Amino acid sequence: MAQYPWFKALETPAREFPLMPLPVLAGHLPPSLKGSLYRNGPAALQRGGQKVGHWFDGDGAVLAVHFTSKGPKGIYRYVQTPGYQQEVEANQFLFPNYGMTVPGPFWNNWGKDIKNSANTSVLALEDKVLALWEGGLPYALDPSNLETWGSDQLGGLSSDSPFSAHPKVDPKTGEIFNFGVIPGRQTKLQVYKSQPNGNVVKTASVELDGLSVVHDFVLAGRYLVFLIPPVRVQLFPVLLGFQSFSDAMKWKPELGTEIIILDRATLSVVSRNQTDAWYQWHFANGYEDQNGEVVAEFVRYPDFGTNEYLKEIPTGKPRTKAIGNLWQLRLHPQTGKVVNNVPLLERDCEFPVVSAPAVGQPHQETYLSVHREGADPRQELLFGAIGRYHHATDTLTIADAGENRYPSEPIVAPDRDPTHPGWLLTVVYDANQHQSEVWVYQRDQLTENPICRVGLPHVIPHSFHGTWKSDNDNKL
Repeated sequence: MAQYPWFKALETPAREFPLMPLPVLAGHLPPSLKGSLYRNGPAALQRGGQKVGHWFDGDGAVLAVHFTSKGPKGIYRYVQTPGYQQEVEANQFLFPNYGMTVPGPFWNNWGKDIKNSANTSVLALEDKVLALWEGGLPYALDPSNLETWGSDQLGGLSSDSPFSAHPKVDPKTGEIFNFGVIPGRQTKLQVYKSQPNGNVVKTASVELDGLSVVHDFVLAGRYLVFLIPPVRVQLFPVLLGFQSFSDAMKWKPELGTEIIILDRATLSVVSRNQTDAWYQWHFANGYEDQNGEVVAEFVRYPDFGTNEYLKEIPTGKPRTKAIGNLWQLRLHPQTGKVVNNVPLLERDCEFPVVSAPAVGQPHQETYLSVHREGADPRQELLFGAIGRYHHATDTLTIADAGENRYPSEPIVAPDRDPTHPGWLLTVVYDANQHQSEVWVYQRDQLTENPICRVGLPHVIPHSFHGTWKSDNDNKL
C-alpha cells in the first residue's frame, strides 16, 4: 500500500525557524487584519529511528504568524518541556505516552509519568500563550517569540493537575472554563473556572463511572455540558507497563453516552442522564435557545474506530476508516433528557469551530474541515477543503484547496472594522510543492480564491488546533 501524499509533512521531524518576515506569495494582506495566529500540533513523530505509537504522542511545536502593520512575521518552535529536552539529548524515547510505552521490557515504564507532549491546542491570554495537552499542566510561552517559560499552575492548580486542550472563553465576561480527568480508584472530572488572565478561581469535582476519554465539552449559556462516551480504560495493565493508555481503551456501547450538565456559576451538577452510544472528539458550540433548552453541536462517530485511525496516521498507511458527521443535540437542562439528536451534515467533517463572540451563544454559522467535492473519505483520509455551514439555510459553502493540498482547522479572525465580515485563516500543506502556507479567505467568500497566501520557510506538519488573538493595543 502506497503512502498518502500528506504523509510527506509528517515523515521527518519538523524544523524550527526563528522570527522572520514572511513573503506574500499571492494576493494582498488585508490592512485591517491585525493580530496573531497561533497553532499547535505534533511535530516530531520519531526519535532515534523509532516511530511514536500514536499521532497524539508527537512532541508539540507552536506556529505563530503575526500580522503587523509592516507585514506578516512568523516563528515556529518546539515547546521545551522537560520530557522533550531529555529525549532530544538521549535521542530515544524515555517516557510512556498516550499511545506508546517506553521501548524495552515493561518494567522500563515503572515509576515514570506519562510525558506531557504540550501538542494539542493553544490559549492566548493577555501576556502569555498556553500550549495545552489534556493530561497535564499547560506550558506558558512568550506570545511574540514563543520562548517556553515553563509549566503554569494558573494561580491554583497542583503540579499534577490535568488541564484540557479545549477551554471555553465566555465572550461577554472573559471567564474561562475548562476541565481535566483525574484517574484513580474513583475517576473524577475536575472542572475549573478562571479569570480572564487565566488564574483559576473555582474548582469542582464530579465522580465518573470509570475512566473514559473526555476530550472536549461546551459552554451553553448558563450551563456546561459534558458527554461522556462509552470508552473505558483498563488502568491495571497501564500501571504495570504492559499497555499504553490508548491500547487499554475498550469500546463498550452497552454503557451508552452519559450526559452531565453543570451550572456554570456554581460548577454544581444540574442533571445526569444516559442516551445512545457514540463517540465525539470535538464540539462546535453550545447555547440556550428561546425555550430554555440546551443545544450542543458536535462531530459524531458511530464508534471509537477513530482512535485506531489516528494511531495509524504516523505510519502513512492508515487502514481504518473513521467518518464523522456534524450533529445537533437538544437537551432539557434540568433533567438531561434528550429532546432530539439529529444530523446536520451527512458529509464527513471534523474540527468544527465558531467565531469567538459566538461561544456559548446562538450562532448562525459553523466552520469546519471537510473533504473536497467528489472525494471518497474512505480513500482521501485527510481533509482537502474547509467549509462554512449556514444553519438557517442548511447550506454548506466550500473552499477547495486543490489536489494534494491539506488545509488545517479554520480559524475565524475579526477585522478591525466591525461592519466587515472578517476573515478565515488556515495553514495549508501543499504536497505537490512540499511547502506550507497560510491562506486568508474573506469569511463570506469561500468560493473565491484566498485574499492572500503567505509563505512559510519550512513545512509545518498537520496541526490540531489554533486560535487568533487580535492586536487591539497596536503592539505588533
